Amino acid sequence: MPRLKTLVSILFAAFLVLALAAWAIARGCLGVAQDIGEMTFQARPAALDLSRIQSLAHATRSVGADVEKQILFGDLHVHTTYSFDAFMLGLPMYQGEGVHPPADACDFARFCSGLDFWSINDHAEGLTPDQWTMTKDAIRQCNLVGASRDPTVDQDMVSFLGWEWTQIGQTPSDHYGHKNVILRDLEDDRVPRRPIASRRELFPPASGSVPFGPWLRLLLIAAAPGADSRQPYNDLARFLQDRDSVSPCPEGVATRNLPAGCLESATTPTELFERLDDWAFPYLVIPHGNTWGIYTPPGSSWDRQLADHKRPGRREPLIEVFSGHGNIEEYRSWQVRNVAADGSISCPTPTANYLPECWRAGEIIEARCLNANESSEECARRASEARQNHAEAGLPGHLTVPGTETTDWLDAGQCRDCYQPAYNYRPGGSAQYALAITDFSGDKPKRFRFGFIASSDVHTARPGTGYKESNRLQMTDTGLSRFGPPPIAKAAPQPRSLPRPSDGPNTPDFERSASFFGAGGLVAVHAARRTREAIWDSLERREVYGTSGERILLWFDLIETDGADRPMGSQVATMTTPRFRARVAGALEQTPGCPQEVAQMLEPDRLQRLCGGECYSPGDQRRRIDRIEVVRIRPQITPDEDVATLIDDPWKVLPCPDASEGCVVEFDDPDYISGARDTTYYVRAIQEATPTINGDSLRCDRGPDGACRSTAPCYADDRTPAGDDCLALANERAWSSPIFLSYGNERRR
Repeated sequence: MPRLKTLVSILFAAFLVLALAAWAIARGCLGVAQDIGEMTFQARPAALDLSRIQSLAHATRSVGADVEKQILFGDLHVHTTYSFDAFMLGLPMYQGEGVHPPADACDFARFCSGLDFWSINDHAEGLTPDQWTMTKDAIRQCNLVGASRDPTVDQDMVSFLGWEWTQIGQTPSDHYGHKNVILRDLEDDRVPRRPIASRRELFPPASGSVPFGPWLRLLLIAAAPGADSRQPYNDLARFLQDRDSVSPCPEGVATRNLPAGCLESATTPTELFERLDDWAFPYLVIPHGNTWGIYTPPGSSWDRQLADHKRPGRREPLIEVFSGHGNIEEYRSWQVRNVAADGSISCPTPTANYLPECWRAGEIIEARCLNANESSEECARRASEARQNHAEAGLPGHLTVPGTETTDWLDAGQCRDCYQPAYNYRPGGSAQYALAITDFSGDKPKRFRFGFIASSDVHTARPGTGYKESNRLQMTDTGLSRFGPPPIAKAAPQPRSLPRPSDGPNTPDFERSASFFGAGGLVAVHAARRTREAIWDSLERREVYGTSGERILLWFDLIETDGADRPMGSQVATMTTPRFRARVAGALEQTPGCPQEVAQMLEPDRLQRLCGGECYSPGDQRRRIDRIEVVRIRPQITPDEDVATLIDDPWKVLPCPDASEGCVVEFDDPDYISGARDTTYYVRAIQEATPTINGDSLRCDRGPDGACRSTAPCYADDRTPAGDDCLALANERAWSSPIFLSYGNERRR
């Protein structure tokens, strides 16, 4: 008996030791906290910048533009692995590259993509106080690398501090979407003490969220085959534990009086603006991804946000119309699903350029039913049931049709006639819709007057990835599509649909989204100098434009009767016929590899890991601009005006002569006076077609009627070879910021 007691005691002690060890491992005791990484403390070679300045000056003179300002290119939407989703992308389970800290982003922007400015925008919902401190330190270091003590000499690259406010609602009524906060200054006494998140919980228990509790972390660590592959999961456990230890800030306390080490949150944009205003530091809030159906509930639109806004022009002066996640510019009048006045939901019928996902769900079920030798009447009934189930399910509608493959859905849910559209397009979130609506609920009508930018939204710390269409798996966010369940976990096909359980997962169809990720866009500013102040002034006055990644040169001006030019972004009151001028020059063609000066500054391994062996390396020849398209929008003047009738896209198409130095076009609008209403104008410069990553998204085989008969998706796994960049011809482009004309007294605002 004593021996048995001794054995039991030993077993109990061993169990206790193992349990404590497991507890310690699950809480990240074997993990390493991520630092800012190793930055290259050398400025970009002056010879490279001088060559670009000279090329820009030559093109500027060729089209007769203002030589007092230069065009600078940047990226104002960049994630490092301080963001939870970016950290996940680097893990072996997602075939990731490992961590990419802020130092990687700094070196990539300076040497790989050769940007003039950039900002860091990790998700505030997961940033710990230590990470926020390190983020500030990293941006300050990056900014100082190329700074000169001589105030007359511009630095090689300007780095901005910021974060992303990441909000996702379950229904259109509680969904606001994602917004980047950009700060002008870097000093501790000139920036908020902490980033402001959209929620108090770091990882909310909402359906569909990943429950990375301690025991799941332990399971991931234990399942790794060896010590080397286990370490990233130990680091993940540490990463998550550091976040778990952050407490929400107390409610009802002014933002300046909150303790530094808590998680501050604002559940609505209005609250976010108010908290930022309380700090009284210069900031910009830039919405993005509003048509991206990976997280945007069907039926979402800008109406609710405009109604809640107090000062939309000041608080949100810019919108990101294009990123590596797609284009959100274009409005379409088709509906993702129909919602009646009583709240009932139904599936809309297809149009020439849109096949609703819910409709395709009915087609899939009907075909399965007929293959099972059921009657045509029964199969038609099941198809109707499937359409209704999918429409009511909303975001995870694909789960109502068990056992589907990506190819089964054809191009359902996608905008067929949009340029590089965001996945599962939500037209009510488009930039055109935002500019066309008016809120009449207050004493004075309110409108959005967005300037247009583009950026990357990259999650691998690679600002400005769009300089070359190569290295798809490294230069795009394709890895995000791996977040869904693997193919082996899919249910078997069934000849009838299933209603989504009320407590079921809210998981979107990640796999299909792989065909919609591309290289990122760029924001361009017209600035007198490459300094923080000059760039910020351009952003505030909306003298900016976006490109799909190519460094297209674009000027767009209102020609006033006094001979002066009012640049893009201007808001002008006039009662005379407006005349406009657009100047444009194509992007410089790229040469292979990296400039010798860059290759000498980065170690070969770092050059390969960060840049993939390819850098921004312009030659002497500019690409041809095919045409200039003019878009005219006449915002609502009564609540019942149909938005679709107010957007003329394109209103005019102006050919660009085949000249390597670009072209200049002018046009006027004789309808402006007779229409007697406010009108907004912007231009798109359309470049000659070139091979583009995912330029044909799902690569449909289309019939004579334009309908998609089959697809060849671009997968994120080995179904598409790693070296296949899924290239297809597409027209890279640039979007000017609009010029806003107010029909009224002759005065400028």
